Amino acid sequence: MNADLLTRRQSLLGPNVSTFYDEPVHITRGEGVWMWDAQGRKYLDCYNNVPHVGHCNPRVVEAITRQAQTLNVHTRYLHEGILDYTEALTGTFAEPLSTAILTCSGSEANDIALRMAEAMTGKRGIVATDATYHGNTALVSQLSRSNIPEVGFGLDQYFRHVEAPDSYRIPDPDGRRFAEHVKAAIDDLEASGVGFAALIVCPLFLNEGFPDQGEGWLRPAAEAARRAGGLLICDEVQSGFGRSGSHFWAHARQGVTPDIVCLGKPMGNGHPVAGLVTTAEIMARFRHAFRYFNTFGGNPVSCAAAMAVLEELEAEDLQANALRIGRLAAERLKALAEKHVVIGDVRQSGMVFGAEFVLDRESKAPASAYADRVVNAMRQRGVLLSKLGRHKNTLKIRPPMPFGEAHLDLLMDTLDAVLTDTPVTP
Repeated sequence: MNADLLTRRQSLLGPNVSTFYDEPVHITRGEGVWMWDAQGRKYLDCYNNVPHVGHCNPRVVEAITRQAQTLNVHTRYLHEGILDYTEALTGTFAEPLSTAILTCSGSEANDIALRMAEAMTGKRGIVATDATYHGNTALVSQLSRSNIPEVGFGLDQYFRHVEAPDSYRIPDPDGRRFAEHVKAAIDDLEASGVGFAALIVCPLFLNEGFPDQGEGWLRPAAEAARRAGGLLICDEVQSGFGRSGSHFWAHARQGVTPDIVCLGKPMGNGHPVAGLVTTAEIMARFRHAFRYFNTFGGNPVSCAAAMAVLEELEAEDLQANALRIGRLAAERLKALAEKHVVIGDVRQSGMVFGAEFVLDRESKAPASAYADRVVNAMRQRGVLLSKLGRHKNTLKIRPPMPFGEAHLDLLMDTLDAVLTDTPVTP
């Protein structure tokens, strides 16, 4: 059956369309933190942050159904839904972040953010890390160095990439080393004539392997960007909506207030809704500099889904759950590290946690192929997770927010068994 589906995918969707795992999973149903395949096998979902409050969450499903039965239309008509949601959303931010644009994807949100930076500064130069991902429009795809397109529109001249933080290999306890690299990139943009417009980062540096950082670690880099007249853009597509545990938005954990915060993936629990939050001044400048309209962005059904996510997060106290489970996960991973020398480092930022695999702890040589074997072995035992980081050797465990202690026990027991049964080879 899977072979037939893969053949159809290539025929209908084209070549090089990625799937997870050596043996892809044909998922047919989800509920809470569980998913089932076409043969009825049950899998523990330790990867998907899109169903943020759980697969097929009843509150979200009911909100979507009720609104879809009533009205769905674009925002050139007046409707309370987008206003009520924007008011609730911006209420979770510190001043002066008080206004929003809703889109359909995080890529669109980041694309708008870069144009806002140009509108505010009159310049186009953007600084990002060299191990990140921020989306797939022609503009924001240039932010990624891991998948450089063979063709493009000559936009690479506007981007500079700095060394991604790596707390395991590159000591930088206060963020000043990273800030120095950001300043050098800014100076290069200014010297080139392009000029500097913005620094864009995920405040937890999740794609970079979510390195350990103290509170306020990002502040020196943010100050360097502001001194140069640029904006700070925080891409919270992965890190937001309480996932960091300690804060609703991860930039607050970093001790900074961005000029623009971009949102996506978990915002509608799987319904395609995304957006950004910014200041009234930046919004006004953008609205006058660019004529922007999004047919589906902020439609009543999307807003109903997004509002239900906020309500569920509060009703079930899921931010507190992320804090508690994340701490327990770090303890369990550290215990596994004492048993399995292939674990070189343990990482945890709320409900995002994982272990970096190395061939030996002295050289810290990445065990990238081993990480891939572990991910596939976990899939075969009914636990879905992934890997990431510069060397693709760090487990990425990012489950839905209702993930509980019993689920954590199953995850860690299975991981222990897989590490025991999987030989460490390059």
